[in-house]
Amino acid sequence: MSDKLYTISSDDHTDSVTIEAEVTDALQQAQLVVYNDDFNTFDWVIQCFMEVCNHSFEQSEQLSLIVHYKGKAIVKTGNFEKLKPMKDALVERGLSAVIDTMVTR
Repeated sequence: MSDKLYTISSDDHTDSVTIEAEVTDALQQAQLVVYNDDFNTFDWVIQCFMEVCNHSFEQSEQLSLIVHYKGKAIVKTGNFEKLKPMKDALVERGLSAVIDTMVTR
């Protein structure tokens, strides 16, 4: 939730009103992030990205290298409901994956 402060003025007095605006699902974006580990092979990570995230071999290979050298990579973006099953599938396959939510305006 985000708070916005509005000031209402009249001849007699000034009042401050706080209005809470709910963030709608349409505004919420999420990122599926995979972290590097010392257990999974490049071939396995590439296969997981292809099967779970529907990436091409080339894209999966590039993402696996980013994960390896940078420590993590954003492998997919979208709404939370779309990414949750992908995250669960990657975790079931032994990868370290989380969903980071972000609010866009």
